[in-house]
Amino acid sequence: MVDLSLKLFGTEFKNPVMPAAGPPIKDAKLAKKAAEGGAGAIVTKTISVEAAQVPRPNMASIRGGFMNTELWSEMSPDQWLDHEYPEIAKLGLPVIVGLGYSADEIKELAAKVEPYADALELSTHYLGDDPTPVIESIKAAKEASDLPVWVKLSPQIDIPKFAKAAEEAGADGLVLINSFGPTIDFDVEDGRPLMGSANGFGWLSGPAIFPLALRAVYQAVTSVDIPVIGVGGISNGIDAIKMIMMGAQAVQVCTAPIVKGPEVYGKIVKEMEEFMEEHGYSSLDEIRGMAIEEMYSEDKFETVVPEVTEENCTTCMLCIESCVYYAIELDESEEFIKIDPEKCAGCGLCVTRCNFDALHLPPQQ
Repeated sequence: MVDLSLKLFGTEFKNPVMPAAGPPIKDAKLAKKAAEGGAGAIVTKTISVEAAQVPRPNMASIRGGFMNTELWSEMSPDQWLDHEYPEIAKLGLPVIVGLGYSADEIKELAAKVEPYADALELSTHYLGDDPTPVIESIKAAKEASDLPVWVKLSPQIDIPKFAKAAEEAGADGLVLINSFGPTIDFDVEDGRPLMGSANGFGWLSGPAIFPLALRAVYQAVTSVDIPVIGVGGISNGIDAIKMIMMGAQAVQVCTAPIVKGPEVYGKIVKEMEEFMEEHGYSSLDEIRGMAIEEMYSEDKFETVVPEVTEENCTTCMLCIESCVYYAIELDESEEFIKIDPEKCAGCGLCVTRCNFDALHLPPQQ
């Protein structure tokens, strides 16, 4: 029996999958859909003291990911306080209220949203090299409210430096990463930018940034003692499992529910359960952080030749086509591939290209 429940800051979560602050959780209606779709908690779209003026168009599906120029909520704080938060509170799930962006704005809002929240998530965005705004925001939230304070960090910063600064300032947890950018793309027919911002800039999210997010979570987890929530490019249960294995307590998803619908929360949960059951794990604690133990302490230069599971090979030829060392060919029976250890350079590409689990690296010595 797999148990995906967890406790964060004294609050029970039925599972570790929740929406990230953004378009898929822009109001109470979508919060309800997220709950019905299987989310373990609700993270509300970030609000500030005024409604955002968002450029149009502001979202686009692109090759390998998603681009947006979204800002905070287009609804006023009064709309949230009078209508959205009260409805979200009825869903029976933990509620993490997103707030931004300056210390003064956060201080003004924190006490007002406290009756509807189990925690606050501060969005501090893209800050360069100076963690002072993060520190000031945390202190402001702590002064105005007794709720646990999570801080969302962007990828374009020194993660260990900012993570430690947030912890020392009193943050109860970290959320990372935000979308990456700026980026730009346009319609080749007329050159028109996909984003409606003045310079056509947007911010990248979706599967393309998952390895970036995974690296940032690793750096945060190994730098601080407070919980870390992983977000960025999580599209399926295996992505979520990887985040937990990298030490994250829980995960948030944003692009996936936009492009796949709110049912994706439950789908991710189910895929996590299936993986854990298949591998004999019963709780998240059994896998949390296990990947950190496998991280290298120094560069590796020894050639490791992949092993072939013959019965899984379909002779699809992908590995042969992409081997620039001419080390892979079909066996004489032409029923599976074989690797010439004299030619193999141990680059590892074939293992990642195989769709049928026919290739794998031997266990580390």
